[in-house]
Amino acid sequence: MSKIGPSELDERLSRDDVFVLDVRPSDDYRERHIDGSYNAPVYDDLRKGETEALDAHLDRVPEDERVVTVCKAGVVARKATNHLQERDYEAATLSGGFTGWRHYEDDTLLYRVLSLVRTVTG
Repeated sequence: MSKIGPSELDERLSRDDVFVLDVRPSDDYRERHIDGSYNAPVYDDLRKGETEALDAHLDRVPEDERVVTVCKAGVVARKATNHLQERDYEAATLSGGFTGWRHYEDDTLLYRVLSLVRTVTG
């Protein structure tokens, strides 16, 4: 399973060489999301194992870019990543999901401590 951390995603976003696919429900996406991301609100379907629900959105997902899937905490997005990889997309899951991204973006103490722990144990 391919994963990408928030800081690496931010770097790739600044280079404009990644497509962010947010699978969270529309209400969550509207409340707050990663700038430039595309919302395919299939979270509940993926949670139930109905990965084919994602197929209705694949016409919006570029086949020639790395795709990073995002959900609330990263667990459901892994199903989207697997589904995309089975269809020959270069896909990865955002570690920690949107919750992790929010902590990164807000530069919370929790994010700084977890980053330090990862660096030390890395």
